Amino acid sequence: MRKRAPGPRGVGPGAVDLTVALLVQAAVTMPFVVPRAPELPEATWAAYGLTTLTVLPLVARRRAPVAVLLAVLVAGGLYKFAVDGPGQPLPYSGLVAFYTVAELSSPLKRLAIGVLTTVTVVFSVGLESSEARELFFSLFVFSAAYAFGRFTVTREAYLNAVEDRARQLELTHRIEAERAAARERARIAREMHDILSHAVSLMIVQAEAGPVAVRTAPERAEAAFDAISEAGRDAMAQLRRMLGVLRENESPPDAPRRPQPSLAELPGLIERVRGSGLEIPYEVTGAVRPLGPAVETTVHRIVQEALTNVVRHAAAETVSVQLAYGAEALTLTVTDDGRGSGSGTGMGLIGIRERAAAHGGTAVTGPGPEGRGFRVRVTIPWSDTHAGVAH
Repeated sequence: MRKRAPGPRGVGPGAVDLTVALLVQAAVTMPFVVPRAPELPEATWAAYGLTTLTVLPLVARRRAPVAVLLAVLVAGGLYKFAVDGPGQPLPYSGLVAFYTVAELSSPLKRLAIGVLTTVTVVFSVGLESSEARELFFSLFVFSAAYAFGRFTVTREAYLNAVEDRARQLELTHRIEAERAAARERARIAREMHDILSHAVSLMIVQAEAGPVAVRTAPERAEAAFDAISEAGRDAMAQLRRMLGVLRENESPPDAPRRPQPSLAELPGLIERVRGSGLEIPYEVTGAVRPLGPAVETTVHRIVQEALTNVVRHAAAETVSVQLAYGAEALTLTVTDDGRGSGSGTGMGLIGIRERAAAHGGTAVTGPGPEGRGFRVRVTIPWSDTHAGVAH
């Protein structure tokens, strides 16, 4: 038997069944209380009691629909053959019980009960009047009860499917929101890493060189301290921008926003790193073409991270930055002549690969030419250079 859902507004099935039984009882009571013609059979308490007996099983109609229908048919037969009381315009109890069988029973039970009910209706009409009109009407109302029962099943199946679909969509939206939040956290982590790592690395290098320069070349010491100050101010400005984005709901709508770094700022970045003592040749080859803000930011951040790694780890004297506009892709290569800047599994190098992958590109890191130094090579195809947002 199929399980039933609670009634409207959380009303239990038992309360619904009791209400239905009371309504049917009120309907079958009408012929006993309305004035009757003298020639009609008298409305006795015995007849009313048997009529009530056809209604009582409806309270349990959901738990045992077939048994309830059989009980109603037996009680109706007793009323017809044992007493001579008022008749009913419609077999209310039988119709409700047959509707319940159609709604809740298995196909085999529905078939058996349908045949039994049809035989009972034909037999009952034959005893009463044998009129074809009466027979067709009785068969029609029972067929309608069956159809309503099956319609209820179809309707509930449709509503369940709609609810399942809504739950699936809600789950999908929640998963997408969680993924979007995870991507945003990863993006912010990369930005914070790039900003702080670059600025702090330059400040450390300049601070370590400062005391030596004070004794040997005071003018270089002054330049080193200026570089430290500039790197600190730049890092603070970028951190404020990041925090402003994170708290954008609390910021006024016209609050100023600094744009993400672009290729136009790349020479300035290289010049600041040169202040650490590195020689950094910068070369652009091929036919220059627009890249889009997202890719420009990605290139800038990758160069920033690569140069930061050189300053922190490589102990290099020279690092070259090459930007090649090829026929199918943009290629960025950063190569140093130092001792290498790590195993390729650090957070910064992972961030470089993630930034390249966000635009459909690849990043290859490893030893430089002839096994000397370290090289970062990033390739971004042209088909992805105008897609997405800054990462």
